[in-house]
Amino acid sequence: MRPSKTIRKIVLGTTAGLMFGTAVPSLAVAELSHKPKVAVASKAKVATVSKANTAARTAANAAIQALKPSVRNLSHPRALETAVNAYYDYQAAHPAEVKKPYLYFVDFGQSQNAQRGYVFDMKTLKVVEGPFTVAQGSGSGAGVPSRFSNAPRSRATSLGLYVTGNTYAFRGHSRGRPYSSVGLRLNGKSKGYNDNALARGVVAHGAPYVTASRAGKSQGCPAMEPARAARLLPKLANGSVVFLFAPNSGWMAADHWANG
Repeated sequence: MRPSKTIRKIVLGTTAGLMFGTAVPSLAVAELSHKPKVAVASKAKVATVSKANTAARTAANAAIQALKPSVRNLSHPRALETAVNAYYDYQAAHPAEVKKPYLYFVDFGQSQNAQRGYVFDMKTLKVVEGPFTVAQGSGSGAGVPSRFSNAPRSRATSLGLYVTGNTYAFRGHSRGRPYSSVGLRLNGKSKGYNDNALARGVVAHGAPYVTASRAGKSQGCPAMEPARAARLLPKLANGSVVFLFAPNSGWMAADHWANG
């Protein structure tokens, strides 16, 4: 095997230096010693990421086993699993963003008036509240939602993972009458599926068209009963995870946070 040009240059330079009493160029020495450090650093980074992923999967499996008995009538066998895996995967990848131990999960594969929403405490692995009714976007159709969109003015529900922002004074209209509620801003993290949430004004809020037994239609917001919103949304603010699920095969295969 012939030595590389770089090594031949270093050897020749070193020989020449020894013969004529000149110093060996420091650049040549640096070139030999630098590469192993990069390799070691890369291996350490891979090991750290692998360790974090393993820890996330272990935590997710424990959470699924703990929460599963309290969650009923899911639209897909992987509904809860997908949401819980997404929570821990996102937390492992972006620990500074997930500041609260809460997961607001909605199964939009269930019918409009079904009790399909839950809030989980991912630290104690307990159900904080749920199941309860949650509104779907009017652009997603009636009954079981059949259309999901990230597009402006679509009025449709957007699937995927969100991280909560701050609360604010929400104002809306229902049947031509104004109403107010606490609102919770949602930052969409599923690229191409819900990352227009802030621009669209898609937030969590309370609405008079959502009751304990019936959910009306929103403009794409996962709205809940007003009293429940006043109780839950401040708790969820600033660093909780929201996951809106449906058994949509295209989304489940393509969204990075749904197929982990």
